[in-house]
Amino acid sequence: MRFAMFSSTFRAAWIAGACSALLFRAASVAPAADLSRALPTKAPPPAAATSMADDWTGFYAGGHFDYAAGSSNWTATQGGAASPTLAGSLDLFQGYDFSTGRGSYLLGLQAGYNYVLPSHLVLGAEADVSFPSVLGASQAIASPLIGQAIYRDQVQMSGTARGRIGYTPGHWLFYVTGGFAYSFDQFSRTQVAGAVVGGTAVAGTVENLFMVPRIGGAVGAGMEITLTPHWAARLEYLYTAYASRSVDFPAGAQRFTSDLAVHTLRVGLDYRLGRDGVDSQIFTRGLDALDLGAFAVHGQTTFTEQYAPPFRSPYVGQNSLIPNQGRETWDATAFLGVRLWQGAELWIDPEIDQGFGLNATTGIAGFPSGEALKRGESVPYARIPRAFIRQTINLGGESQKVDAGPNQFGGSQTANRLVFTVGKFAVSDVFDTNKYAHDPKRDFMNWALIDTGSFDFAGDAWGLTYGAAAELYQGDWTLRGGAFDLSTTPGNTDLDITFQQFQWVGEIERRYELWGHPGKLAVTGFLSRGRMGSFQDAINLAQVTGGPADITAVRKYQSRGGVSLNVEQEITKELGVFARAGLANGNVEPFDVTDIDRTVAAGLSLKGKQWGRPDDTFGLAGIVNKISGVHQQFLNAGGLGLLVGDGMLPHPGLEQIIETYYAFPLFASTVTLDYQFVVNPAYNRDRGPVSVIGARVHAEF
Repeated sequence: MRFAMFSSTFRAAWIAGACSALLFRAASVAPAADLSRALPTKAPPPAAATSMADDWTGFYAGGHFDYAAGSSNWTATQGGAASPTLAGSLDLFQGYDFSTGRGSYLLGLQAGYNYVLPSHLVLGAEADVSFPSVLGASQAIASPLIGQAIYRDQVQMSGTARGRIGYTPGHWLFYVTGGFAYSFDQFSRTQVAGAVVGGTAVAGTVENLFMVPRIGGAVGAGMEITLTPHWAARLEYLYTAYASRSVDFPAGAQRFTSDLAVHTLRVGLDYRLGRDGVDSQIFTRGLDALDLGAFAVHGQTTFTEQYAPPFRSPYVGQNSLIPNQGRETWDATAFLGVRLWQGAELWIDPEIDQGFGLNATTGIAGFPSGEALKRGESVPYARIPRAFIRQTINLGGESQKVDAGPNQFGGSQTANRLVFTVGKFAVSDVFDTNKYAHDPKRDFMNWALIDTGSFDFAGDAWGLTYGAAAELYQGDWTLRGGAFDLSTTPGNTDLDITFQQFQWVGEIERRYELWGHPGKLAVTGFLSRGRMGSFQDAINLAQVTGGPADITAVRKYQSRGGVSLNVEQEITKELGVFARAGLANGNVEPFDVTDIDRTVAAGLSLKGKQWGRPDDTFGLAGIVNKISGVHQQFLNAGGLGLLVGDGMLPHPGLEQIIETYYAFPLFASTVTLDYQFVVNPAYNRDRGPVSVIGARVHAEF
């Protein structure tokens, strides 16, 4: 399902009106937020705070969200021809697609410096970089010389370096801007049918050219408003035009020449880093979150590197882990929250992602990085993983403090309450949580530790989905239930937004105290209804065809269910232990997570107070994963799962994993050193064991 394309004028007017409303709302609540905001150090007198807020001089950095519309006019010249033989134009705008989460929006970062003259004239310079979700288009071309082909031009990243001149009467800054612009594009040509005169392309030939540079110029205008002494919001329009660029496709015997023009409407936030230089406390303490009472912004960034040294590997298949390889992932997320009415919160989390898991996130069922996605890209790209409304209804009982943080406003709630969550989020945001092993940005990293390995929760390739969840907290008990959207096919990037394929999840949780220390026990069950394949059907078909077992050929509408147990227990204030166990239907393929039918995991988390490092954390855990007998036969017949498939499995065994980590603060971030040892990766006793060495850096505000 897609939105119909609006006209450029209507789109610009609608977005401008919405952004202006947000800025004026922020302006109306900013004075109250400045008075009520709790700062970690003593607040300056009101007059000093006002003076600081009005002074735009200094360094700043921030992030932005863009919506863009662009066009490209192109010509194609056949090899040996003196002039172009084909011409056309591309409209690069794409409306938001709810199934894929893609559209012509961009996320990026900016940094700059302003200087205010006594006349209130502002001079400044700024550089920025932006990463699109998708900003590109394709066009079918045909002629007797080339047959039929498809030409595509897509922006992979872009940026500018601009000067600014403006005027400030105080809280507001109005400016015009202009300067240098650049972009890196991907050009591709796909031969659909026919033969190419003078070329070698045949049907199916794809030629891709990555990170092809363009240069040009950008002009625009904007306005900013001070929200707090550190934070300012902006609304900006930019027009960017690039010079013509030519690329050659040898197999298609064609040269394409094209220009590019982009209209961008930008909403952004800037953080003032310091007047005379960057404040050193930013590196030691980090940034202050933006909290205006009715509006809040938090952020995080995480970088992870993992390496698998050489190991025994007598054969490999399509999903086998390859020895001696390293991979990294990086992401940056903004958590934007608005209080809607009493007890209701809206959160939207735009995010930039980049990088790959080991072997493109395949080769081990208990995959070693929860930061790795099933879709990887070498160039950062934008997406919106979460956008949901949470409604809390207090029912009485003891009042509990709620700390402000990502996707959570500070305040209070009662022990007895109802909580409803509706929108796009992860099933594991609500179900199967554990305080010692659940967050791959902070604690353990293995998929079968941060969640129960057999819990095949609904989600796309990023683990996110549309759905609704309800929670009832009553005394020491909590009941949870939810309905969620499955992906279109197992492990796909697209969600089946018709909800013809869906999942029910239920959970019952009991909290208790053991020797004066809190603990929790939860039982979670799921039932998926969708087009899934049975392993025995795939094996039977392979025996008839003589080929490898193909689960995609035997998919039919059926059910797959499972149940899991999740325990956490504090032993002392510094030491906690946890355990997970689960089982799922081993006759039917997993749909959205990984290839585990049975799992048991247990571990501990220990703070470093005993050795004089109270902010450090040491973790140690073990996992045993198993699949059913028919699942083993399917893999031995050449079948492929979501993450595993070595082409054969003559000697199956239990997948056994040990993970240990040590996390410690470094300036305003947390650094984690991680090691995992995997016996029988992908249940294969012929391969491995595998060591995975990892490091992680995480910072948030």
